[in-house]
Amino acid sequence: MKIGKLQLFKKGFRAYYLLVISIVLLTITIQSMTQYSLNQQRSTALIVNLAGRQRMLSQKLLNELYSCRYHNCDYAEMKLALTKLYQMNRFLQEGNMGLKLEPLDDEEILKEFRRLEPHLEWMYSELKDFQNFKNVSFNDIRYRVDRFLVIMDGIVNQFQKKAEKDIKTMMIIELELAIFSIVIIFFEIFFIVNPIINRIVDQKKRLAEIAWHQSHVFNSHMKNITDLQYVLTVEKNPERKNEIYGFIGEELNHLKMVSQNMVKSLEETTEDPKAHHLVIRKVEGFLEKYNLMGEEKELIDDDTAHS
Repeated sequence: MKIGKLQLFKKGFRAYYLLVISIVLLTITIQSMTQYSLNQQRSTALIVNLAGRQRMLSQKLLNELYSCRYHNCDYAEMKLALTKLYQMNRFLQEGNMGLKLEPLDDEEILKEFRRLEPHLEWMYSELKDFQNFKNVSFNDIRYRVDRFLVIMDGIVNQFQKKAEKDIKTMMIIELELAIFSIVIIFFEIFFIVNPIINRIVDQKKRLAEIAWHQSHVFNSHMKNITDLQYVLTVEKNPERKNEIYGFIGEELNHLKMVSQNMVKSLEETTEDPKAHHLVIRKVEGFLEKYNLMGEEKELIDDDTAHS
């Protein structure tokens, strides 16, 4: 894959790509699971809170009705409590975008809501009309509210149990993901990081050999050539000069051998197959399948270290 002159996923750096991509994917996966878990817990806490608030509204409705019967009547407060009670009952079942509530899909809890429905519908139909609520029996209202509270308590408990079950499931998934991440990290340490470290150590050793050749052998031959060159300038005997030319030729041959050894030290690689080759080749095949690798087939030094 190329962007302008920039070539991505170059074959010579496949081990590095495998390491970086796996870390990025693990990070994204863990963060996604964490955010999903937090959102689920936030949503569950809101549902439990709203369901518990329904009990408070039913009690408030009964208190407002009592005040209207025997004390100062504030019908607006009673109507507001009744409307909230009725609307929230629908929101808890069907969901609400404004409150970020998802539609309820738990059949057991929906069954309890269906048991709750007749009592709520009766209260709403009897108390919604200002002209009619004074004729409603207070004992009937209290009975309906009591039944509403009992059923609503059961619904709140079911929501709580469902929340605990969801949290437990998420904890298990996160634990499995953590174990999988540890396995991946150990895999990368043994099959990617260690080969890279070994390669660096090997390169350091080769550079030390080159430095030794440079500082000792190479300089020694260069000094000999310099000395022979000086002798050649002062020597008058032709036979002796030819002999000196021969010595210079020998030194040049030695220099050539030193240079070849230096190049050989850089290019020398092990031919023994390594355990991580299969994984890297599969990843490389995946990248080539989607044209994410370059077309170059020439090996570079990183290939020789990892292939």
